Amino acid sequence: MSDHDHDGHAHHQESFVRKYIFSTDHKVIGIQYGLTSLLFLLIGFSLMMLMRWQLAFPGEALPLIGSLFSDSTMPDGVMQPEFYNQLGAMHGTIMVFLGIVPLAVGAFGNYIVPLQIGAPDMAFPKLNMASYWVFFVGGLIMLSSFWLPAGAAKAGWTSYPPLADIETTGQTMWLFGMIFLITSSLLGAVNFLTTIIQLRAPGMTLWRMPFFVWAQLVTSFLLLLAFPPLEAAGVLQLFDRLVGTSFFLPSGLVVSGELLDVAGGGSPLLWQHLFWFLAHPEVYVLILPAMGIVAEIVANNTRKPLWGYRVMVYSVIFLGFMSFIVWAHHMFITGMGTALSGFFQITTMIISIPSVIILSALFLSLWGASLRFTTPMLFALAFLPMFGLGGLTGLPLGLAPTDIPLHDTMYVIGHFHYVVAPGTILALFAGIYYWYPKATGRMLNEPLGKIHFWGSAISMNFIFFPMLIQGLAGVSRRLYDGGASYEFAQDVIHYNETMSIAAWVLGLFQLPFIFNFFWSIWKGKKVENDNPWDATTLEWTATTSPPLGHGNFETAPTVYRGPYEYSVPGHDTDFYPQDQP
Repeated sequence: MSDHDHDGHAHHQESFVRKYIFSTDHKVIGIQYGLTSLLFLLIGFSLMMLMRWQLAFPGEALPLIGSLFSDSTMPDGVMQPEFYNQLGAMHGTIMVFLGIVPLAVGAFGNYIVPLQIGAPDMAFPKLNMASYWVFFVGGLIMLSSFWLPAGAAKAGWTSYPPLADIETTGQTMWLFGMIFLITSSLLGAVNFLTTIIQLRAPGMTLWRMPFFVWAQLVTSFLLLLAFPPLEAAGVLQLFDRLVGTSFFLPSGLVVSGELLDVAGGGSPLLWQHLFWFLAHPEVYVLILPAMGIVAEIVANNTRKPLWGYRVMVYSVIFLGFMSFIVWAHHMFITGMGTALSGFFQITTMIISIPSVIILSALFLSLWGASLRFTTPMLFALAFLPMFGLGGLTGLPLGLAPTDIPLHDTMYVIGHFHYVVAPGTILALFAGIYYWYPKATGRMLNEPLGKIHFWGSAISMNFIFFPMLIQGLAGVSRRLYDGGASYEFAQDVIHYNETMSIAAWVLGLFQLPFIFNFFWSIWKGKKVENDNPWDATTLEWTATTSPPLGHGNFETAPTVYRGPYEYSVPGHDTDFYPQDQP
């Protein structure tokens, strides 16, 4: 019996629990991450839809569901400011740390990276399983905090002290949850780095790796280096809350008219430095995998090599390095000196250059191409201008003179959401439509996919563009009534209703996707061959769709060329797979 047969025989003996729940197979773990993070995205999105009701119709009872909440949260179905703050803090936390990062890195990274580099699995399969379960426990801790007597965290997704140090118990649960989520990311980052560096197939040199693998490699470095400061800060803030220390509590703090009895001497700004040292690289943790997904889909649907592949790789490495020296552009308003402020303004302007290079290379890849407008390609194409608009609106926030009046206004919300909602999330949807046949052996329904695309892309712009207008008018981002109590906001307050209706329409357009996703598992069109997109990279050409169990490949693939050999002159087909001699 060959080793492969022996592995296959052992594989069949696994119990359901061992095979699908506590699995060490990177593909099953990728699917676990994917389904869990999509569920968390739905929960986070639902919290936002509740907030949008309050902003559009402040002081009015929530229709239908208002009676489901407790009287302390919603007397007579009317949302209270405390509950609105809970929704705001938890929406941000869930979407970023429980939704987009685990989907972009945990799901796509786990499933695709080993297949694309010809590896039999991740380097540390048990560590991989641990990273998923630590993430899952962190998510449960976060969600369970809603059922505490005083509710979930209310100090924003940034958990700024001193407010976060004296908040109710929900904040303690938030910190415990974050420590679990950070630990999960660290375990995953070590695994990805080792796998990509050590387990590449013969012939898979660094310059033959698909751009998606490069994006995940740099992302893993960011996770490994940026998350530990926030994990340490989370532990220190827990000490402040539970043990009576004052790492982040200053002396002489007055709360509700009384002097707070703590040793003092702590620095609330220290938390901001530690938080943003993670949270700015975190933005690129969201964006880089999305760029990688878009690059794969653009190359496949233009039937051309990526324009400037090497320049894109150098840009993504430089982007990763620069992301560590821009964090304090979130803190211009703290009164830093002009020299320090000047340094962070310069680095922030510099970091926009590699992003523009990558975006330009993707646009140039479209030039002269014969485009295939598949559903994944539509989502990938929409990513380009949406991420561009997100980046462009960020430039005024990187310069102190313009950031100070715009700080903490709806403009910041609009800018950030253009980067991560019509930007990153559209790219993640593109990845789901593109790699779904790889994981299931069936195609998603194209007409339903196009309905999902057009409805989502249009409604997202109706949600986020008016935020930029409100922010320029000076409307603060954390007003429970959406600005109704401020005279200066009256000219732009009507946009709240437009944005809210668009948000609910966006919710409706997710229904075709949810139906399509589950219906196609059983009823979708079966792929006619293992490479339905006529792609060149190893995950399509060297293994079956869906791939084999543990091991991935019948025989270890050998790589002979770069990842995007499309339309090669003299070749009999318009794609030349990496593993073809």
